[in-house]
Amino acid sequence: MSKPSLKSLTEGLPPAYWLLWSGTLVNRLGTFVVPFLSLYLTVQRQIPVSQSALMVSLFGAGSFISQLMGGELSDRLGRRPVMLTSFLVTPAAMLTLGLAHVLWLIAACTFILGFFTDLYRPAVNASVADLVAPEARTRGYGYIYWAINFGAAIAPVLAGLIASYSYLTLFIADALTTLVFGLLVLFGFRETRPLEAAHHAARANIQTRFSQLKRAPVLLFFSVLTLFFGMVYAQSTVTLPLDMASHGLSPEKYGLTIAINGFIIILTTIPVSNLAAKWPRFPSVAIAALFLGLGFGFTALASNLMFFMISVVIWTVGEIIATSIAPTIIADLSPIELRGLFQGIFGSAWGLAYFLGPLVGGWIYENFGSVTLWSGSLVIGLLMAFAYFVLGKFAHAENTVQEEPA
Repeated sequence: MSKPSLKSLTEGLPPAYWLLWSGTLVNRLGTFVVPFLSLYLTVQRQIPVSQSALMVSLFGAGSFISQLMGGELSDRLGRRPVMLTSFLVTPAAMLTLGLAHVLWLIAACTFILGFFTDLYRPAVNASVADLVAPEARTRGYGYIYWAINFGAAIAPVLAGLIASYSYLTLFIADALTTLVFGLLVLFGFRETRPLEAAHHAARANIQTRFSQLKRAPVLLFFSVLTLFFGMVYAQSTVTLPLDMASHGLSPEKYGLTIAINGFIIILTTIPVSNLAAKWPRFPSVAIAALFLGLGFGFTALASNLMFFMISVVIWTVGEIIATSIAPTIIADLSPIELRGLFQGIFGSAWGLAYFLGPLVGGWIYENFGSVTLWSGSLVIGLLMAFAYFVLGKFAHAENTVQEEPA
């Protein structure tokens, strides 16, 4: 089998898409503050751990709200204004947070930072749907996911080096990389919002637009399933390190184990995204849910480092498949005038999952033990896989009815 050529890898992805991809990569390579936020607040600002955790949750709350608003605003105002607002306000909020000493100001800046940091996400996803034809969207979203994870793998290393020198420099460097993305959009990116979406948003108020969500029940149910998918996935950063510690494995061993996740994503996301473009959407995401459940379920059997690593490999396969195909499903099935809104709902489902997942998973782990937690994750994965298959049948039937001549 011959290797895919550069032309085949980039086919169907226009220059405007690559500008978004490049901006995402630069921005993610400079994601310094968020991974070190709790450490910065406790060490540098001498804030108690409980209050530091509250500050981090405020960041998550801002992110959750911004996904919904960002999606709606990208349909009403356009993709470009929402991106520019996010990329130009975020650096100011970040620098203010880095200079703040008073607790109430730190809290306010953290919430504002969470809000504007993720405000752009639905706009970018909607722009990809605007720019890229359906047959190339899986590759488009998969490549952006690769850029996000490549940056996420490099940024903490750079952040650790910078933090050892100066935490303020950490905030400045993060703000600058976000600003670079903003300048790329400002000088190189044209509005992609379809005229149909602009006209519809201008005529309809918010209540009318949200009432139209009943036109796409498949997407709403899909977003609900995304919430459960994300809650299971969130255990990788919350209860997994706790369980590994209970088996006598050090934080360094957890870091090594979770690094496998990033390594596999960087190595395989691009070829998987190219292959997944030819796969049936809903059966593929059902298989992704199956791998997710099996991977986290296998953790119940883990008692040594090798078994924990195997579990990570299994659920990482599910993650890669899902993150390439899920936003493609949202883009394919969203009405043109609701693309931004539905990408926002999809994004907010992930945001809510990252808020609820640690709470629910931590409560189950503390009160019922790790075996119950991982067994429950397996059951949820199996139920999600079944639900995705059923939802795919329903979506196919719905599309068939819509395509029949009147």
